Amino acid sequence: MDNKKIEIGPGQESVWEYPRPPKLEKSDKHIEVFFNNVLIADSSSVLRVLETSHPPVYYIPPEDVVLKHLVKNNEKTFCEWKGSAYYYDIEVWDRIIKNAAWYYPDPAPGFVELRDYIAFYPGKMDTCFVDGDIARSQSGDFYGGWITSDIVGPFKGDPGTEDW
Repeated sequence: MDNKKIEIGPGQESVWEYPRPPKLEKSDKHIEVFFNNVLIADSSSVLRVLETSHPPVYYIPPEDVVLKHLVKNNEKTFCEWKGSAYYYDIEVWDRIIKNAAWYYPDPAPGFVELRDYIAFYPGKMDTCFVDGDIARSQSGDFYGGWITSDIVGPFKGDPGTEDW
C-alpha cells in the first residue's frame, strides 16, 4: 500500500491534512461508547487529537464516563508528544476487556487539557458512535483512531504502512 491521499468529498476530512506534530482541539461531536450493551460514555464536550495519517482519537471528560466500569491496571506506554499514558480494563457485569481505554494523568506541555480525559479503543468496544455514525477502529494493536464516513485515509496501521 502506498500513502497517496484519497480525494475528499463534501464534509470529509483527510488525515493527510492533519499536522505533525499532532494537535489537540475541542469538538462538540456527540460521542457514545457501548460495551456489553451498556452505554459507558456519552459526551458532546470532547477533545480530539489529530495527527498526520491517523484518524482522530476522541478523549472524553471523566464526568461523562461511567467510571465504575473502568478498572485501572499496571499498563503504561509513552507518547513522544503527549507523555505517559496509563490504561484501564473495562468491566461490565461478567465481561472484561483488558487495556481498552487510556488516559494521561500528567500530559506533556501542549496537551495539558487532556489531563484525565479518557480515550477508548473502538475495536475493543461493542459500538462507538460519532454524531450517530458508527466508528470503526484503526488497524493495528497500538492505534486508537476512530474512522467514520467523514474521515478519509489511507491510515497508518493498515497493512503495508509499517515504514510510514
